[in-house]
Amino acid sequence: MARSDRILLLLQTLRQHRHPVSGERLAADLGISLRSVYRDIATLRAQGADIRGEPGLGYVLKSGFLLPTMMFSEEELEALVLGMRWVSARGDDSLATAANTALSRITAVLPQSLRTQFDDNQLLIGPSPAEPHLPADLKPLREAIRHGRKLTFDYRDLSGAATRRTVWPFALGYFDQVRVLIAWCETRQDFRHFRADRISDLSPNGERYPRRKAVLLQEWRALQKGGAPAVTTDRI
Repeated sequence: MARSDRILLLLQTLRQHRHPVSGERLAADLGISLRSVYRDIATLRAQGADIRGEPGLGYVLKSGFLLPTMMFSEEELEALVLGMRWVSARGDDSLATAANTALSRITAVLPQSLRTQFDDNQLLIGPSPAEPHLPADLKPLREAIRHGRKLTFDYRDLSGAATRRTVWPFALGYFDQVRVLIAWCETRQDFRHFRADRISDLSPNGERYPRRKAVLLQEWRALQKGGAPAVTTDRI
């Protein structure tokens, strides 16, 4: 195992423990020597990790520490490249731009050996089997979800009929052909799915909705898992 990968595994192991864990336990979990544990903990501390404790007492990592990007493993780098390329190819304009910018920033801080591997990554995004139905920009939807704000818009169903809706948006589903807004609809007094390409005259009204996004998402997921009727999309 490369030392960078070993240090990353050590960090991840420390994050799993809320209370001090002994050096012997860390060495056993990682399959390395106790001396390597001590040396790697010293390396992490030198990079800014707030690891409390000492030999014989155990170690605990204070939350909030992030490794520099150069500490990504090879598999993690491949996952990042593939994910960013998918967003660049399938995301709306602003999200695609953000993905390309993020890739450039990550590449800029990688050591040369990893930068070459990053640039030469051969995991590619294939073409979509059909022309997707995508709006030009989903940024207003994402911002409303991020800040827990209500949205008002016209929604056109499969037959072409339009209704005016005010919703509490809390998630956005990315499918190959469509993007689907998941929200609590004040008009229907229930959870609803809205295809983003059928939303028009969008008006973020700035009003916060009265419930937490996490709770709405949890309730919606419970409906999807069974027991209760599935959430519908109004004549999608």
